[in-house]
Amino acid sequence: MARHRNSAEVRYTATQNRKETLTNMTTGKLQITPLGGLGQFGMNMTVFRYDGQMIIVDCGMMFPDEDLLGVDIAIPDLTYIEEHREELAGIVLTHAHEDHVGALPFVLQIANVPIYATQFTLGLVEGKLQEFGLLDKVQTHTIGPKNPFKLGPFEIEFIRVSHSLVDCVALAIHTPVGIIIHTGDFKVDLTPVIGEPIDLKRLNHYGDQGVLALLSDSTNVEREGRTGSEKVVIPAFEKIFDDATGRIIVACFSTSIHRLQIIFDLAAEKKRAVALVGRSMIRNVEVAMKHGYLDIEKDQLVSPAKARRMSPDEVCLMVTGSQGEPMSALARMSVDSHKDATVIKGDTVVISARQIPGNEKSISRMMNHLFKKDARVIDSGIARIHVSGHGRQEDLKIMHDAVRPKFLIPIHGETRQLYRHAEAARKWGVPRDRIVLAESGDVIELDENSAAVADKITVGRTLIDDSGSGRIDELVLRDRKHLAYDGIVLPIVAINKTSGELESVPEIIQRGLAVSDDGTEFLSKARLIVAGTVANASHEERVDWAVIKEKIRLELKRYIQRETGRRPMIIPVVLEI
Repeated sequence: MARHRNSAEVRYTATQNRKETLTNMTTGKLQITPLGGLGQFGMNMTVFRYDGQMIIVDCGMMFPDEDLLGVDIAIPDLTYIEEHREELAGIVLTHAHEDHVGALPFVLQIANVPIYATQFTLGLVEGKLQEFGLLDKVQTHTIGPKNPFKLGPFEIEFIRVSHSLVDCVALAIHTPVGIIIHTGDFKVDLTPVIGEPIDLKRLNHYGDQGVLALLSDSTNVEREGRTGSEKVVIPAFEKIFDDATGRIIVACFSTSIHRLQIIFDLAAEKKRAVALVGRSMIRNVEVAMKHGYLDIEKDQLVSPAKARRMSPDEVCLMVTGSQGEPMSALARMSVDSHKDATVIKGDTVVISARQIPGNEKSISRMMNHLFKKDARVIDSGIARIHVSGHGRQEDLKIMHDAVRPKFLIPIHGETRQLYRHAEAARKWGVPRDRIVLAESGDVIELDENSAAVADKITVGRTLIDDSGSGRIDELVLRDRKHLAYDGIVLPIVAINKTSGELESVPEIIQRGLAVSDDGTEFLSKARLIVAGTVANASHEERVDWAVIKEKIRLELKRYIQRETGRRPMIIPVVLEI
C-alpha cells in the first residue's frame, strides 16, 4: 500500500512553521502557471511557484477529439515539470474527476512527490496508481477541511465545496505575498444528497482576512441564475420508478455519487435489487462504500448473473456509458455484445448525464440501437434527470462576494468562458484592471499589490495510446491522418542487383484510395508508370535502392494526383534479386 499519513500527523508542520514563513517574507513574486485547463475543457493543472519551490494543483487529462486517431487520452505537456522537478514539493488535488487527476501517474513518473487530497479522492486515485504500479512507491496524505498543512513556502487549507462528486474542496493557499483561493470545480449547493454543503462561512472568513487572488471555475458561466441542487433530479426519478414495469437501467457518470445514492434509495423503496455493470461503476461504488459515502441496504446489491434470473420489475441496473463510448457497458449492451447484460424489450433506459461536446454522434448512435430494441429511452431532454456540478453566473457571484479578492483570475473553461466570466465580473463591479485573463502557458506574477501575465512558457499536449505509456508524437498523428484521408499505395518492384533490370512486372497494392470503377485501369497505368520509371533510370540509379525508390514515389505521386486529386502515402518496396 502507499505510504500514508493522515491530516493529524501533518497538521503540526503548519502550526510550527506558519509564523516563521510570515516573518521571513521576501520581496519576490508568486508565479502561477496553468499548464492546462485554460482555453480548453480538461487537462486542469496549475503550478504555484515561489522562491525556487513549487506545488502542483490538480493533474488532469482530457479525452481526444475524433481526429486524434488512435489516441486514448491527452495530458498536458510535462516539459516544465521535468525542468523544475527538483523544486516540486508536492501535488494537491481538489477532487477525483479525470480532468483533474487523469495525468497524475505520468507526473509521478517524472517526480515522485507526496500527494495531498481528501479521503474519497485518494480512494479513487489509489486505484489508478495501482494500475501503473506506483501504489507502493508514492506517499499519500489524507487531508480534511480546516486542517492546514505546509508545502515549502505554502500553507494550504481545504475548504468544503459542492460538486457532482463527493469530498470536493477549494484551496486556501497562504503564500508570502498573500492568500490565494483556488475554487476547484464547484457550485453553491446548500442541500447536497451526501455530505456537508459548501462552506460559505469559511470562505467569508478568508474574505474578511483579505484575499489577494481568486482562481474561479468558469465552466458554466454562460448560463444565468443558479445551478440546481443535486436533489432536484429526485422527482423525475421518482416518476420513472413509479411508471416502469420492466427493468430500469440507469447510465450516469460513475463518479456521480450523489446520483448513485438517489438511485439506491429509490430502488430500495420500490423493492428493486441493484446490479452494477461497468468496471468503473463497480470500482467507484466499492470505494464510496468503503469510506462511508454510500448508504446501501443489506443484500440490495446483486450480481448481473443473479439479476438475469430475477423478474424484470425487481431489477435496476446501474451502468457506465452515458456518453455512448463504443466499449462502454451501455453501448455494448445496446448491440448485445456485453458478457454480463443486454437490453431487452420493456426496459426503461435512463441516460442521466449531459452530452459532452463531441460525443453527440456516439450517443445518438447508441440511442438508435436502444430504440430498435423497443426500450423506453429517457434523457435530459425529456425529464430533469441531470443537474450540472458547475456553478452558473449567480453561483460565481456568491463565491466572489464571499471571498472579495483583490484580483480575479478565471480558470477552467474554453477562452470564451474565461472572457464571459470577466464580463460578468465587471457587471458585479469588479474593475477591469483587477481581472487577469490568461491562457495555458501564461506565467502570472503576483505580489501584494499587482497581478499580471509576465511571461509565457511553451505548453501543449502529450498524446497517449491505450498502452497507458506509449506517447504519440505529432509526426505519427500526421501519418495516421494522411492514411485515413488519402490511403496508401505500395509499388513493389523486383530488380536484378547486378544488371539493374526488372525481373518481373511491377505490382501495385493500394488501400483507402478512392478510384473510379474497380480500379483495374488505374492500377494498370500505375504499373506502366513504375516500369517506365525504372526503364528510364540509369544503371547507377537502378541499383541504388534509395534513389530508385524516390524516383518511383515522385512519378507515382504526380500520376495519382493528376488522376484522382489525392495525395496518398506512397511507400515503394524494392526486392533485390
